Amino acid sequence: MADDFNGFLLPPDVQALVDEKSKKRAYSYNARSSKYSMVWTVLLSLLSVIYVIPILLVVINSFKRKAYISRNPFNLPTGNMFVNLDNYKNGIEKIGFFQAFGNSLLITIGSVIVIILCCSMAGWYITRVKSVFTTVFYYLCVFSMIVPFQMVMYTLSKTADTLKLGTPWGIIIVYLGFGAGLAVFMFCGFAKSIPLEIEEAAMIDGCNPVQTYFKVVMPILKPTAISVSILEAMWIWNDYLLPSLVLDKTKYKTVPIAIQYLKGGYGSVDMGAMMAMLVLAIIPIIVFYVFSQKYIIEGVVAGAVKG
Repeated sequence: MADDFNGFLLPPDVQALVDEKSKKRAYSYNARSSKYSMVWTVLLSLLSVIYVIPILLVVINSFKRKAYISRNPFNLPTGNMFVNLDNYKNGIEKIGFFQAFGNSLLITIGSVIVIILCCSMAGWYITRVKSVFTTVFYYLCVFSMIVPFQMVMYTLSKTADTLKLGTPWGIIIVYLGFGAGLAVFMFCGFAKSIPLEIEEAAMIDGCNPVQTYFKVVMPILKPTAISVSILEAMWIWNDYLLPSLVLDKTKYKTVPIAIQYLKGGYGSVDMGAMMAMLVLAIIPIIVFYVFSQKYIIEGVVAGAVKG
């Protein structure tokens, strides 16, 4: 049956012509889109290979003898080059890897939990309470994201030493301060999309603000919470500079700090053990990212466009 066009029915022959042109236009668009899509796929695939090559080189060299790593870094570990798991055993024994791994795990998990809990509450409060304080607080959090760490690291080191924050528990407070900017920004963007009527219904049912937050608001904020958790965990686990400034390195070492102790005097480096420890250091965060990557774009987009 012919379509209604501005109140008039098109004749069958005219309607057939319109349908045919529409199909050709759609086919032409799909063909161009498919062609560009293939080009972008090839380019991004090549780019991803370039980024993966350094990781592959680290894995390959972790199974080589020290002398061959500098001499033949791109060759596969065959023949006399191959040393089984000796580099891994030596590295673990030299730097106390498992103790450093435990410290990194404690700091990462503790910091992420504190950041998610405090910043989600702050983001919800900022979006619901409109005042000079909340406005200033929000813009201070946003401003903190653009301040270079080098500008505050000396003051931070002195303050942390004065407040006795040089422990795995104390540095969690420091990470809360540095991770709050991005987290509050993302939580505020998503919290604006939460209908106020849902919270009012919860209060009518007898929920106080704390119950409303944990039973109503936090489940809705789950996509953003997961994205923030992934981004913050990757940053904290791989961070070297902040723990080296704050932690008491005679008692506590994270994995990145412990790996640096494989450097000897006069510039000597046990490259085999270092490569092996780098592999062990990146495995947990890669596994964590692979299983959680689908939530990153979901949460970032939700926090950016809703509200």
